[in-house]
Amino acid sequence: MDLGDIIAENAVIGDLRANSKKQLLQTLSEHAADLTGLSAREIFDTVLQREKLGSTGVGNGIAIPHAKFPGFDRIAGVFARLAEPIDFDALDEQPVDLVFLLLAPENAGADHLKALSRVARLMREPARVALLRATTDPHTLYHHLVSAPASNAA
Repeated sequence: MDLGDIIAENAVIGDLRANSKKQLLQTLSEHAADLTGLSAREIFDTVLQREKLGSTGVGNGIAIPHAKFPGFDRIAGVFARLAEPIDFDALDEQPVDLVFLLLAPENAGADHLKALSRVARLMREPARVALLRATTDPHTLYHHLVSAPASNAA
């Protein structure tokens, strides 16, 4: 699964300012609503409900909030690089500064898991994460997200 199929360049935010996890999820929900046609309130409520099951802060300053929506017809993502890290109740208790919101159809099943796995693999590449943290330019961030895997050389 190619990330270019999941995220569009206009779904990348390069210098997002948020003071809390809730404010971050509200902002991402509003941005996702503009891109998907889903309601910002529905996105926010559904993602927040998913967060109550367990934090999607996966560690190393990265969060991958995700949710499924009835009537939605594709998998879509929104990426944000935060201006300042925030507490996200992450598994390693470290603040988060890179967030990839993933939205999927209610019946996506395996495709949702493949997309989630693809994002998680990308965010485990130390060289790629360093590149994402090194710029606030949305075009450059998008390129770093969708380009071929980074080499293991650091």
